[in-house]
Amino acid sequence: MTAAHEPRWLTAEQQRIWRAYLNGVAHVFDRLEAELRPFGLDLGEYEILVHLSESERHALRMSDLAERVRQSRSRLTHTISRMEAKGLVKRTDCPSDRRGVIAVLTPEGYQLLVDAAPHHVESVRAALVDRVDASDFEALGRVMQAVAGPSD
Repeated sequence: MTAAHEPRWLTAEQQRIWRAYLNGVAHVFDRLEAELRPFGLDLGEYEILVHLSESERHALRMSDLAERVRQSRSRLTHTISRMEAKGLVKRTDCPSDRRGVIAVLTPEGYQLLVDAAPHHVESVRAALVDRVDASDFEALGRVMQAVAGPSD
């Protein structure tokens, strides 16, 4: 930004909404993390289990998994190492690409997901879904799709 361009400051109402959004997201994430803690999981690990469980043969290339869970490859490698030590996932070589690595959900990881999922869904409902009107929840979905969509 150059000195010749004045920032487009938020209005008081926009600032109030922005801060409410930040506080709300923090509240939801804190609640979800707390509800997963008894299962020995954090939200990122839970999301990895979900993506692997929904994939063919419960397996994904690490690069594809990183993209799906919005983590850098380096960060995902550390998370997968932690999960591998817990017996939740394992890594195998990619048969079609010697440089590729595949993350595979273990039976223990799948069972942990099965056990944790009902509690997680209830915490999502308690932290967000059931706290707002259905029309507001739908509006939130539209807003987040617009935010996550392609940028100009």
